[in-house]
Amino acid sequence: MAAAEGVKTFVVEHLDPELEAWSSLEYAAIATESSKSGVEFLLSSVPESLKLPENLHNVQGLKIEHRSIETIYADRKGKVCLLDPSATKELSPEDGDTFQIFLFGGILGDDPPRDRTSELRKKGYEGRRLGPVQMTTDTAVRVTRMIVQDKIPLESIPYVDHPELRINKHESTEMPFRYVKSQDGKPIMPEKGMVELIMKDSERGFGDLL
Repeated sequence: MAAAEGVKTFVVEHLDPELEAWSSLEYAAIATESSKSGVEFLLSSVPESLKLPENLHNVQGLKIEHRSIETIYADRKGKVCLLDPSATKELSPEDGDTFQIFLFGGILGDDPPRDRTSELRKKGYEGRRLGPVQMTTDTAVRVTRMIVQDKIPLESIPYVDHPELRINKHESTEMPFRYVKSQDGKPIMPEKGMVELIMKDSERGFGDLL
């Protein structure tokens, strides 16, 4: 399961017994972008009993692993960087030369944050932060890849915070997260299904979505 020498691996340790629609769309987006960028995406700690949703079947760039991050990289702990909102040091382009594996605790995008990452923090991985504003999991992976692979400093990445999405002529909803801003000024989200899911569940709290 180890990546080729020099190839970065992005790991989401799935910390839920189920996999909701919101997460599956984010994981599919991460897999597609990782494949195009020449990096590996690994979804670890997936229960063997978990039935993957259809949109994750045969998606290019996704590797499923039932083992935990501790087991998979037991001999390379020093090469693992945990993206941790509670870390004291921000992720920098130089970290791309130090670490090969970048670890995320799914699901990062809880609102309010439930500090799921604390379960991974206890394992002793060195941590880095991606700024003070909560991100969705796919955004966190996207930003990390831009920093460690493209060598773009954290503060130089264009962001849009808490964007407002129009539900219909009379209603809109504010997303409680930070996103990378696209060239047309819009927040980058999973292309297939995310806006529709947000619209469908606009009257529910984001805690129910996640």
